[in-house]
Amino acid sequence: MSDKPKKTFPGNKNKISSQDESTDENVFSLLDECLASISEDSPHQEQLYKIRHHLLQEGAKYDHQKTELKKLETVVEKLTAPANRIGTLLDIHTDGLVQIFVGGSEFYTNLDPRLSSTELKRGAQVLINESYAVIKTLGYDRSGPIVKIGDVLKDGRLRIDQEPGRPGVFLGRGSDLEGLHLKPGDEIRLDPSHRLAIEYVSSSKSQQHLLDEPPSVSWEEIGGQEEAISSIRRAIEHPLLHAGIFSQYDFSQPKGFLLYGPPGCGKTLIGQATANSLAQLLKDPPTENFVHEGSFTNAISSGAFLHIKGPEILNMWVGESERIIRGLFQQARERRKAGALPFLFIDEAESILGTRRAMRSYNISNTLVPMFCAELDGIESLHDVVVILASNRPDLIDPAILRPGRIDRKIKVRRPSRREAENILRIYLPSTLPFDKRLLKTLNNDSDCVRDTLIDDILGKVYSRDKKSRVLSIRLRNGKREILYRDDVISGAILASIVCRIKELAIKRTIVDSSAGILRDDVSLAVENEYAEGGILPPDDSAEEWLKLLDHHPDQVVGISPLRNFGMEQELLVKNIV
Repeated sequence: MSDKPKKTFPGNKNKISSQDESTDENVFSLLDECLASISEDSPHQEQLYKIRHHLLQEGAKYDHQKTELKKLETVVEKLTAPANRIGTLLDIHTDGLVQIFVGGSEFYTNLDPRLSSTELKRGAQVLINESYAVIKTLGYDRSGPIVKIGDVLKDGRLRIDQEPGRPGVFLGRGSDLEGLHLKPGDEIRLDPSHRLAIEYVSSSKSQQHLLDEPPSVSWEEIGGQEEAISSIRRAIEHPLLHAGIFSQYDFSQPKGFLLYGPPGCGKTLIGQATANSLAQLLKDPPTENFVHEGSFTNAISSGAFLHIKGPEILNMWVGESERIIRGLFQQARERRKAGALPFLFIDEAESILGTRRAMRSYNISNTLVPMFCAELDGIESLHDVVVILASNRPDLIDPAILRPGRIDRKIKVRRPSRREAENILRIYLPSTLPFDKRLLKTLNNDSDCVRDTLIDDILGKVYSRDKKSRVLSIRLRNGKREILYRDDVISGAILASIVCRIKELAIKRTIVDSSAGILRDDVSLAVENEYAEGGILPPDDSAEEWLKLLDHHPDQVVGISPLRNFGMEQELLVKNIV
């Protein structure tokens, strides 16, 4: 046979299993040699090709079966393998050992070297094999109890106070809490083993009184009350504006203020305007020696306004109200240390700082008042914290709160005079309102003149002394009768409500006729409706307290009666004060 070049035949020999690789190569080599040794026109060549193709197909089928068998063996191995335990990582050591907590016991065990130290965190869950070696980290458990911190030790450990009758415990910190500033009262979440604190829980209650921005009320938005505004501005703003002069006289800024007076006369507005004024002064200081001298020991960069309504502090659980008081002052101290001037405004202060009663009967004031006094005095100086109380009934506030050195200034917010009422109405009744076209035409289309006319009408109705403007009859012990008129019970809130009623009447007409506007007749109807709805007398047992809200001393009063006019005067005695 003549020498011919050897033929090569492509084949996917990589699919042959490694176990039978040498045998298969020998078979294919023999076939290739046979095919190369016979001529192309030999009848046996086709049969050899079929044999080779059949062997390739069988090899591929065998490889697929081997792969599926391996998968099945892997599944069986997983299903029959012992379960891995889940534990808590307590500490990490440099020698490749870790301390874990599993099933109520602690273990000092090995760490899989394939795990990176950056993946491991104290307090996280880890996977433990049958040899109690850590083979995987699972991260923090998403559940766990929430507790409050009782105290923070110097070494970073946390003391947790438990229920009465059970001792407190010390906790370590998880990796994510290392270096984090924690303080008593903060809430934290524990790991399942209750050994480490792993998460700081931001409490919405601790921040709910802190406004992100100071109130936007300015002094110009408060009508009247010039005397009260002047007093509080002198007491609060002057130490900031003239710090050098106050330092020369060794004068300490007053620690606290009390705004008191009848309801609806602007106490809350004055408190909000004070905070806004302080924020503006701190933002744009007008003088070089601003807050760098005097009673301010640290530079002030901003303000922080905490607005609290007294009843919000009251809580049904014993000790919780006192904790809220401590938290408020603690928050104020932290703001001061951060460079902000804290402004603590407590509205309806008499609800939480009432006069203490005899100790034989429980009264929340017996514990709240001493706590508030202690916080006002403070171990650290609180003269850089502005505390303002607002109350309709200052006579109900405990005298220990109102003494000098705690609440130093008592500022009376009085009922508005006629001139002050005019200023209030100008705020609530701008000249840009839609006035009736006929009314505008009679006043030369001058909206300012129309506004002034309506204000004069309102003042005339409110400050008149005729029979229609009489509100209340008070009988005195000497047999005389004293008449209270509308202006005796006037307030900024009433004036704002009258203007609101005028607008409502105009809106009602405008819905029907788009060309309508405010009429002069709306003034009379609004004033009459306002005082008619406000003529509600209190129950017998609270009539004396009600008179104090009217700035009328009840000692000589024996009865109060509403005055109604139905064609003729009809006075009904409905309350008797014994």
